[in-house]
Amino acid sequence: MAVMSLRSRWKSLLQIPAIRLVILLFGAVCMICAPLVSPLPGPGGVVLFAIGLGLVLQTSAWARRRYVRFKRRYPRQGGWADWGLRRKSHKRREELRKKASGD
Repeated sequence: MAVMSLRSRWKSLLQIPAIRLVILLFGAVCMICAPLVSPLPGPGGVVLFAIGLGLVLQTSAWARRRYVRFKRRYPRQGGWADWGLRRKSHKRREELRKKASGD
């Protein structure tokens, strides 16, 4: 019996439409609740919004297209969002930037 990695399990779960819908709704609820949690001490609202954004971006093609437009219009803020979400595209762009600058 082969042992599935956590990443492969997650990808197989995302193939089920009902699971995708539940994850999308949970992400949206996290993003909606983030401003309500933000007055509390600590960075809870920011963390909650980042978790919700990550879940929504994983499950919604519409949200991904909007995110790409946002990153093109505001590259600095898009870079921070990529860094916060630990996206591969951020790491790739940072490596290209370092090579171009000669660091």
